[in-house]
Amino acid sequence: MASDRLRQRFAKWDTNGNGSLERTDFEQEAERICAAFGAQPQSKQAKNLRAAFGNLFDFHAREAGVGPNGSVSEDDFVRVNDKLMFTDGEASFNRVLRPVMQALVGLCDRNADGMINQQEFSAWLDGVGVGETQAREAFRQIDTDNDGELSVEELLGAVRAFHYGKLDVPLLG
Repeated sequence: MASDRLRQRFAKWDTNGNGSLERTDFEQEAERICAAFGAQPQSKQAKNLRAAFGNLFDFHAREAGVGPNGSVSEDDFVRVNDKLMFTDGEASFNRVLRPVMQALVGLCDRNADGMINQQEFSAWLDGVGVGETQAREAFRQIDTDNDGELSVEELLGAVRAFHYGKLDVPLLG
């Protein structure tokens, strides 16, 4: 299940369809998300998201042994993420993904409270291609403390749950 979902993510992020991930694929994903939110390219939020996705690519490139100017194959992407999720553990997973989640929260947190409400979450998921009905159900599942808002920690848990097959909504597209 996790490998299938990782392969789906790989295919989505392989924007030029060449069978490998390069830095530009991660940059384009960040730009696509920023555009979906109407973020100005030079805004602090857009810069933070681009930096977070750039660091995420650097992690994958380093772990795949290809360096920052290299490309990551689909098999290497799956191997690196399987190791991150199932061998290295939750703390490592959170350390790698937290900057991306924080940047996404910063981008869609319209009221600047550091949390994501239902409306902001629906806008986020719309930006990654998920419909309103599915977004509402996902919000309900992810809001584990039932306070009507999603924290970065709840969102990190949701990304893990997606890869473990416990949630069907891909928060990262």
